[in-house]
Amino acid sequence: MQVSEQSVTSIDIGSIIRARAKGKARYIPSFLIKFLERFIHQDFINAYLKRGLVGVPFCKGVLEYLNVTVDVEGLENLPAGDCKCTFVSNHPLGAIDGVTLGWVIGEHYDGKIKYLVNDLLMNLKGLAPLCLPINKLGKQSRNFPAMVDEAFGGDNHVIMFPAGLCSRRQKDGTIRDIPWNKAFLKKSIQTKRDIVPVHFIGYNSNRFYNVAQWCKRLHLPNFAMALLPDEMYRSQGGHYTVRFGKPISWQTFDKSKTMVEWARWVQDTVYKV
Repeated sequence: MQVSEQSVTSIDIGSIIRARAKGKARYIPSFLIKFLERFIHQDFINAYLKRGLVGVPFCKGVLEYLNVTVDVEGLENLPAGDCKCTFVSNHPLGAIDGVTLGWVIGEHYDGKIKYLVNDLLMNLKGLAPLCLPINKLGKQSRNFPAMVDEAFGGDNHVIMFPAGLCSRRQKDGTIRDIPWNKAFLKKSIQTKRDIVPVHFIGYNSNRFYNVAQWCKRLHLPNFAMALLPDEMYRSQGGHYTVRFGKPISWQTFDKSKTMVEWARWVQDTVYKV
């Protein structure tokens, strides 16, 4: 695939932090920036970004770069024709699950997909063409409803992780998403999109789940998110499974349940796939 020079970029964690910190940037010590560069494996990531892949080939290339293999089950369940669907998945990993769905669904539908993702991922220019950035905490939050409407009203299939966070360890020791946000359901009904349940089977390290658990107990920010680049780095040579369930008609979601109850039902359905 031929790409332009503009699509070849690199991650500069220092520039990203300073841009977000703005006037407070001068208080951030340089040794902290250096530590973060090593911690997120900036050089390892940039070595891949220099390959210049964009869109679906970018997603597939990440798996090849990490020597990750994936079993894909249920491809026969993917709808054919001109219908547009919402693909909803559990979110066990934070990176590999995302690029895997981008590769599999993107190749199947000739690149006609859009992710709803954290706006930080827009720094990955190879991934950016597939993404609709979300920053609920910043100025963009005012435009968030309109951007979601644009995504669901468009001609692309929409890929979502309705939990909004990576899966967490539950009290019974199982790894599972937090309760899903009902927004995916409301927008799918409004735009008459069938929902395709996706079950991604994989796990992060115990360190990740322990940090996430302590952050919740101590009411701290989600520091576990900072571990995700390292979790991706550790996934080298890993093997995962993704399963596609049968589409659920948007007309299924009647008034017999509330939208919150239906969202929980779809989440439960995903884990049964």
